[in-house]
Parts: sequence; C-alpha cells; structure tokens
Amino acid sequence: MTGRNVKFGILTILAITLAGYVALAQPRRQQPPGKGMGASTVTNPAIPACEEEKKILDILAVMREKESRGMMNVPANDGRLLRMLAESIGAKNVVEIGTSNGYSGIWFCLALRKTEGKLTTYEIDKTRAALARENFKRAGVEKYVTLVEGDAHKEITRLTDKIDIVFMDADKAGYVDYLKKLLPLVRPGGLIVAHNTTSHGKWMEPYLKAVTTDKNLETLFLNVKPAGVGVTMKKR
Repeated sequence: MTGRNVKFGILTILAITLAGYVALAQPRRQQPPGKGMGASTVTNPAIPACEEEKKILDILAVMREKESRGMMNVPANDGRLLRMLAESIGAKNVVEIGTSNGYSGIWFCLALRKTEGKLTTYEIDKTRAALARENFKRAGVEKYVTLVEGDAHKEITRLTDKIDIVFMDADKAGYVDYLKKLLPLVRPGGLIVAHNTTSHGKWMEPYLKAVTTDKNLETLFLNVKPAGVGVTMKKR
C-alpha cells in the first residue's frame, strides 16, 4: 500500500469512528406523550410488589382512564416520581396543595404505606374533595390521608409539625406564597415539589426565582415535558 493509500485509509477510519461517536452522543428521540392526562411516555410500567399494591395501581389506572377529564391530574410518570421521592427519603409527613380527585395523593400513599407516614392534602372545590374521598376509600388508603377543604393559603397556617415533602399543584401564581409559609416547616433535607414548571412557568416566575436564587435551596427540574416538575431540597 502506498503512502497516499495509507493516509487515505487512516482518514477513512477516523471519519467512521468520529461519526460513531457523534451518533452515540445524539439524544434518543422520545416518543410523543401518551394519551390521557397529557402523560409522559411510560417506558416501563409499575410492577406491584403485592396484592395490596396491585389494587392501588389498578385504581390509579381506572382513574386515569375514566376520571382524568377536567381534573388536571399529574401525568403517570410524575405520579411515580412522587412515590419514589417520598419512599426514598422515608417521608412521614407529606403536605399536598391541590387534591383534585386524589390521583397524586394515592401515588404518595403507595409510599406512606411503607414509611408509616401521613398525607395532609388541601382542596378548595367541594365536588373534587368528595370525589377524592371516594377514591381514597376505593384504593384502601384513606387511613393515611387527612383532606382539608378550603383555601389552602389560609388553612396551611394551622400546620405546626415538621414536613418531609411539600407538593404544590394548585393555583400557580400562589406557589410563592405557599413556599413562604411552608418552607420554615420543611425539615433540613426535605423537599418542595412544584408541578407545571414548564407548562405554566410564566405564572410561576416569582416562585421559580425564589427556589433558584436562595443559597439554602438546591433545585432541579425533572420530567420537563409536557408539564415539568421542580424538585427543591432544603439544604442541611
């Protein structure tokens, strides 16, 4: 092989190798969001560990299919994230603002069954609150839940116990007020989780600024599409 051919061969190998690295570096194309509740793509379904957990997951599936219209529920993947966060930090006290029909609350209860914790959830709409109570009972998790009807901006001022996780999925412009009132109760290492940071971010600008500029907080944004979830840790 002549020197020219050797040089050409080396360049060809380098080009092929570089192309391979570029291909590997490209993000995988995601499938479009699933149907119902604007859900993120669920690549691997939740696998129940026991019959009780299967019952709860079955109820969640029925709610997603038949009750999601007008309920503004979180996508299924975001619900799974809530369960994982609560169970992984051993949450004993979870506060949820925006119960709706109880969909996200039941995801939390999957964790609270194991941590022996409790969920205090706030809903201003009486019809949704009544539906949530029915769903908590159908899922067999009502003993873990205290549902408070009324304006959460006022009602949360009654809380006194330390909080492991705050989950906000209510009036977006009100997030910064909820943060101001609840952050002192969040334990060091506890979490503040905010829904719709992508889809409704423009209404949440004061909140987003607050959690990304405070040196005592660490914030990441997960499940960015379609809704977006902000996870903020109160530093120890």
